[in-house]
Amino acid sequence: MGAVNADPIDVGVGARIRARRLALRMSQSTLAEHLGVSFQQVQKYERGANRISASMLIKAARALNCPGSLLLGARGPDGDGDAAEPQENALEAEIKGLLATPGAEELLRAFGQLPAGEARASVIAIVSGLASGSYVRRG
Repeated sequence: MGAVNADPIDVGVGARIRARRLALRMSQSTLAEHLGVSFQQVQKYERGANRISASMLIKAARALNCPGSLLLGARGPDGDGDAAEPQENALEAEIKGLLATPGAEELLRAFGQLPAGEARASVIAIVSGLASGSYVRRG
């Protein structure tokens, strides 16, 4: 299953794993060692490209020193329960994970300053093209 077709719940779980790992300043390699997998597998879990099994989720929670329910998106005791739909929780987790990417906040702030319309569409096209490897510079 590619990340493009990934289930939003899997993407959300992966984003929460990534966010927790980054909060602990833990590398993907270190987490991979704890889980007994390659760092590439951790990357796939974090993107939601590969689903994480229940047993691996528990191992990840132990390695990340948090309850498994946190990685699944359950609210803490101070929260009002998990009232949001799983897709909303997944989207929220994905956005938080993406904002943890170096440069993401600066890119978003600059994008917000652009006038709506063609300029924003051009930036989206350029960034999407670069991300997919299909951007061709026109000279």
